[in-house]
Amino acid sequence: METFAAIALIVLLFAVLGSGLWIGLSLLAVALVGMEFLGQRPIGDAMALTIWGSTSSWTLTALPLFLWMGEILFRSKLSDDMFKGLAPWLDWVPGRLLHTNVVGCTIFAAISGSSAATCATIGKITLPELRKRGYPEHMAVGTLAGAGTLGLLIPPSIIMIVYGVASNVSIAKLFLAGVIPGLMLAALFSGYIVVWALLNRGAIPAAGASTSLAQKLHASRHLIPVVTLIGLVLGGIYSGIATATEAAALGVAGALLLARIEGSLDFATFRAGLVAACRVYCMIGLILAGAAFLTLAMGFIGLPRQVAEAIGSLGLAPFWLMLLLVAFFIVLGCFLDGISMVVLTIAVLLPTVQAAGFDLVWFGIFIVLVVEMAQITPPVGFNLFVLQGLTRREVTWIARTALPLFFLMAVAILITWFAPDVVLWLPRHMNG
Repeated sequence: METFAAIALIVLLFAVLGSGLWIGLSLLAVALVGMEFLGQRPIGDAMALTIWGSTSSWTLTALPLFLWMGEILFRSKLSDDMFKGLAPWLDWVPGRLLHTNVVGCTIFAAISGSSAATCATIGKITLPELRKRGYPEHMAVGTLAGAGTLGLLIPPSIIMIVYGVASNVSIAKLFLAGVIPGLMLAALFSGYIVVWALLNRGAIPAAGASTSLAQKLHASRHLIPVVTLIGLVLGGIYSGIATATEAAALGVAGALLLARIEGSLDFATFRAGLVAACRVYCMIGLILAGAAFLTLAMGFIGLPRQVAEAIGSLGLAPFWLMLLLVAFFIVLGCFLDGISMVVLTIAVLLPTVQAAGFDLVWFGIFIVLVVEMAQITPPVGFNLFVLQGLTRREVTWIARTALPLFFLMAVAILITWFAPDVVLWLPRHMNG
């Protein structure tokens, strides 16, 4: 009976999601059906307590603040200045200005926290420039699709905050754990560009006029505001002076101040950024609330226990369990966005991965890497949608251009598995 009820609820969930109803409302609706027909507890009481508990966490306060900071920067001239500061340094590297996608996304990821915001912001700067200078469109779009996902991995990361709240893991430790894997993944992406450029020398436009070291240093002044803001936010967290929430508030204040100094902050921009951040946070909050209530309903019918027992009964070694979870999340990513994937599955999976001996900080970075892969997996890859809006190309074409970077993310997962200190060294070292 329990198995049939669980299967029925899962089928109902996919049917409701497929109907186009908002994800948060879909989760709430399926949870209501489960509680009504399978639970003994009064629905109103359970819903009120669960939704309040899932949305009133103090740690979660950092989320709207990081979103707002990203929106302010998205609407300011700081992003344009970043391209001006980077371009002169990349003329000597094979692939030349294609690397602006990777370097730009790496830098912006450290102040944005959002994959979609990183992809959209850097794409609006680099794609027109690269097209104008004659770079291959498939390489420009593909590298941007992959590099845009760094917004999830390089701290501060919105999805790390969601995972930290859902799994009761220190967000500061997760932020620290994401630094080295994020830089490693950026290096893999740049390495791919170098190899491709060496194999396709004729496809890369000739270098422009050479610039002296003094000229490059002069152009680098454009990077000072962005680097200062990164130092303010991440320095506050890693030094222990500020919590993630306090650092996010510092980031918002710093972004507002920089935007005001450069003259791109007026009331219309301020209002548009605030409204956009509120809209995205309300969407995320509704998903979190719906997922928390659905987790409660699934708990009443024993689904988490059944899933844990089913996976445990397979008798998989930890490595094969990890590969099974990669496949599971990639399939799930075809239908759900990253945050929904995390909040829907963490409560179910945590007992299983803990029993298998996975470190929860490591597992958080593993989840982020797999969600990054899902960001460029059709049909529901957020970065694909962002790039479709920027390029007017088919989602399937964009996904094909990003396929090599998809496999590089899989390589990064294997590296972190066989060398877990890539993830764990920094949080262990910084926390004594």
